[in-house]
Amino acid sequence: MEKIRVLITGATKGIGRAIAGRFAQEGARLAVTARTEADVRALQEDLEKKYPGTEVLPIAADVGNAGDISNLADTIEGQWGRLDVLVNNAGLFIQDDLLMEPESNLDRSLQVNLYGPYRLCRELLPMMLAAGKGHIINICSVASKIAFPNSGSYVISKHALLGLTRALRLELREKGIKVTAMMPGATWTSSWEGADIDPGRLMQPEDVAEAVFAVWKMGPSTVVEEMQLRPQLGDV
Repeated sequence: MEKIRVLITGATKGIGRAIAGRFAQEGARLAVTARTEADVRALQEDLEKKYPGTEVLPIAADVGNAGDISNLADTIEGQWGRLDVLVNNAGLFIQDDLLMEPESNLDRSLQVNLYGPYRLCRELLPMMLAAGKGHIINICSVASKIAFPNSGSYVISKHALLGLTRALRLELREKGIKVTAMMPGATWTSSWEGADIDPGRLMQPEDVAEAVFAVWKMGPSTVVEEMQLRPQLGDV
């Protein structure tokens, strides 16, 4: 049986790393991205050591950079010629007052959280369309539906990502391609380091990864359009 081919952006930390590990357990061929070559090479070494037989294609790319997106897509097409699962996980969280922050906060948030997935889908979808199948999983956020204080640019960009996901779902549902919006709440990642909060109060990245994998495992006639995950005690 041919291995599935999975691309995960922002794969070296937190949720992205957990998703990479979960697919590696199943013997998938993985392409992983982060902004630096050193980070993706370290992840490649770790995954291939932990899961013998796993094939990892490390690609340094800033998803907020259009040129990097084009190079990333060219690498996937040149190395694999096919893509089964695209997980748009890379994201940027900037905490600041919406009325006082520099406009560059919104610009950068939109480039990473919206335009990155938008461009990557447009670049890679031709391979899925040619195959007549595939799955796009966009890691949105509870902030895609709910506003939080001091997080204006993040909330705006994540609302937009959910809109992109819904638009893709409508355009692709009759073409054999599934589209899912995963909306996790507060999850223990490096962004929470130093915060005065009990890690047990937050979700674990591995739980989000398990949900992503379960969504992908659905049969061909079923799609999970949207899934929202929250800490047991509610938002932080």
